[in-house]
Amino acid sequence: MPPKLFLIPCPIGDNTPIEMLPISIKKTIIDIDFFIVEHEKEARRFIKKICPNKDQSELKIYPLNKNISELDIVNYLDPCKWGKNIGLISDAGCPCIADPGSVIVEKAHQLGITVKPLVGPSSIIMAMMSSGMNGQNFTFNGYLPINKNDRKKIVKDLENKSKKNNQSQIFIETPYRNEKLLSDLITLLSPVTNLCIAYNITESDEFIKTHTIKDWKNTKVNFHKKPAIFILHKKAYR
Repeated sequence: MPPKLFLIPCPIGDNTPIEMLPISIKKTIIDIDFFIVEHEKEARRFIKKICPNKDQSELKIYPLNKNISELDIVNYLDPCKWGKNIGLISDAGCPCIADPGSVIVEKAHQLGITVKPLVGPSSIIMAMMSSGMNGQNFTFNGYLPINKNDRKKIVKDLENKSKKNNQSQIFIETPYRNEKLLSDLITLLSPVTNLCIAYNITESDEFIKTHTIKDWKNTKVNFHKKPAIFILHKKAYR
């Protein structure tokens, strides 16, 4: 069979049971020795957990993160030219979704390498599923600006887009700024706009709640440094 680039999901939380991953992921990792990963330490820990008998010394690990330039990744897909499969692993969840892996997948398509995505958890999709908002029309916006004025403008823009297009707006934040973002949203958004906060999805303290901004003002939530998803939606009739 022609060599492939496998997109390998991993758990989205430190305490997520490994049993939540399909057996196809374990079977794939058993047969691969070349991996492109966000951080080597996290990837090796994941591989060790799912395939404890795999010889770690035989692994060839290529890092892919914000410190890696385009020149560094030129030869990352060479193993496919040698007839070897390669696995692409994110630090959490699905590769290429809120993750730097898309540059590798783009290169694979350019080289005619078959890309094989495997099924696994995505906190973005799981939050959307659980929010009660419009799963037929939504947008993932990544991180919001840090600058106060820029953030104010984008939050109001997202609220207006949501109302105009009946479109749920998904975004994320660096975990240690979660509570500051919530405070900003409560200040900037209309009292009738719905906001879903979902954090530590799949873990024992999983939290997923949707309230109006008016109700969030009276709701205490402690999610400092916990990976979170935010979704807002303002319905047109309100």
